[in-house]
Amino acid sequence: MPTLSIKLNSMLLLFTCCCAPLLAMADASSARSVMEDPGNPLMLISTSRGDIFLEMLRQEAPNNVQHFMSLAAGEIEILDAMTNTGLRPRYYDGMRFHRVILGFIIQAGSPAYHSLGAPGTALADEINADALGLNRANVINPDGTFNPLLDIGSKAEFDADILRPLYRNLGIDSVTELVARQEEVLRTLQSMTVKTAYENQGFRYRSAAPTRPISRGVIALANQGPNTNGAEFFISLTDAQWLSGKYTVIGRVVEGMEVVDAIGAQAVDPLRFSIQSSVIYSVTNIK
Repeated sequence: MPTLSIKLNSMLLLFTCCCAPLLAMADASSARSVMEDPGNPLMLISTSRGDIFLEMLRQEAPNNVQHFMSLAAGEIEILDAMTNTGLRPRYYDGMRFHRVILGFIIQAGSPAYHSLGAPGTALADEINADALGLNRANVINPDGTFNPLLDIGSKAEFDADILRPLYRNLGIDSVTELVARQEEVLRTLQSMTVKTAYENQGFRYRSAAPTRPISRGVIALANQGPNTNGAEFFISLTDAQWLSGKYTVIGRVVEGMEVVDAIGAQAVDPLRFSIQSSVIYSVTNIK
């Protein structure tokens, strides 16, 4: 017998179908023709707005790509706390794009919006900071301004994101010690790269595979800090280089970007349910 959550999901899918017009169908053949590597997996996200085709970048983030694909296929067991039984749901089917920021991102897959919660343990990041040029970008520009890659807009943010992690890394834990070592701190800041700043925050990088910046059409994993990758993902609506180095890229849209834009045209607050949020019918490996 179907569970209540499945019945509710079905009702929501039908309701959204009636309210959200479909865009023109994206084409699998044309999606394959513009893939960077024909050997990469091709995934289809079928939504209430239309189809989105993703080329999965297995060479760049093999563990996280496989995890995403396994969740979509229902290959990962998740414990149902209500019945204490292991289930293998097609994780994304029936979920919504619960967070949409106009001109920025569309986001889905949060365990907070899934009846079974989080699918197992978090995965480590797969990011090559050197390939992104973060090892050559200084935190402070010659004119004294902050590097725009850091997306720092205030002194409070600079204190929280740069200074406090630096003090911790240098073992400075008192005002007296900070005053005594202020010249050392200044020299360190003047030579610090964005990569080092992120490493002070806890990020750890690898150089075995390439990494691309987060640009329009890229799909990456949302996280709560270093090495906390799970099921939640976002698709970028714009070039967002300030996100690069902090989020693991797993793929890119090769067909259906107009569908992504349509989903992204209606802001959705994750704390407030909206019938305007688009539904994911299924995520399927079609190649």
